Amino acid sequence: HDILIDAPPQAVFDYVTNPQSWPEWISATHHIDSANRPLTLGETFHETWHIRSGDVPMDWTVTTCDSPRLWIVRADTAFMGPIIIQYTCETVDGRTRFTRTTQNPERPKSPTDDQIARMDAEATTALGNIKANVERRVRG
Repeated sequence: HDILIDAPPQAVFDYVTNPQSWPEWISATHHIDSANRPLTLGETFHETWHIRSGDVPMDWTVTTCDSPRLWIVRADTAFMGPIIIQYTCETVDGRTRFTRTTQNPERPKSPTDDQIARMDAEATTALGNIKANVERRVRG
């Protein structure tokens, strides 16, 4: 999923790589335990998701950090294997194309069409929230 944001890549990157911002734009994120700043290679943080079945604890590690272009985090879970999230920022016509990719390479079974539709809807909302929040901060 991607979106164009009227802000420089560094502003977008710094916002999304600070896990403390996640509850502002991800509906499933209810609690973050981390430093209140962009995290770099090797740093870890704890997230609590709230989904249909209840609260899910997630322990993340930053596996790649190439500011302001690429950031990758990984959480190993018992319920669906590793979850890998990748953020990329690239300049396009003076704006930033922010792309968020989520992978579950060892997921025990494929998501249903309904699950995919819900994930796509949540991603669209999250990206819209990122765009609004970053653009508001840049305008000051």
